[in-house]
Amino acid sequence: MPTVSDEGSKPPEDPAGLGRSIVLRHLAMAPKSRHQLAQKLTERNIPDDVASAVLDRFEEVQLIDDAEFAGMWVRSRAETRSLARSVLKRELADKGIHPELAEEALAQVSDKDERATAEQLIRRKMRAGIDLADRKVRDKETRRLVGVLARKGYSPGLAFSLIRDIMDAGQEDDDCGLTVGPPYA
Repeated sequence: MPTVSDEGSKPPEDPAGLGRSIVLRHLAMAPKSRHQLAQKLTERNIPDDVASAVLDRFEEVQLIDDAEFAGMWVRSRAETRSLARSVLKRELADKGIHPELAEEALAQVSDKDERATAEQLIRRKMRAGIDLADRKVRDKETRRLVGVLARKGYSPGLAFSLIRDIMDAGQEDDDCGLTVGPPYA
């Protein structure tokens, strides 16, 4: 049975101070949404009213800004991970970003940008030196690439369309003696 002298059983003497230090420590590691920080405070048994006051103050001094966080998240993940808007929207929801803020952040990625990103991903992932004239090889590569795009959140319709266009262009290049994809792949 825990006693009052046990470290883990004593309530924090200054829950607001502890809450501030927890929030600062997590913000120092990486930007976080208010929801994520609230979860961290709950995990550390900071009372809800204290956590709310601490988070309100951090928002007041603009150290927590869900709109800025969402915009940064979308830019970063779209560029570095080649993710489609559908996946980005789900990730923002998981981080507790309000749907209106998420939509504003997602507006940074246009249909044209998403399509261009998908094309780049296909060109990077397409195997070099495959025989696109062989129907079985072409179908197998198409299925593999559709799977790659699906895991990134792209619709099957867009995936099949882009892959077909790129393969057709690659087959025309092969007819001219050029190869598809990087020479080292």
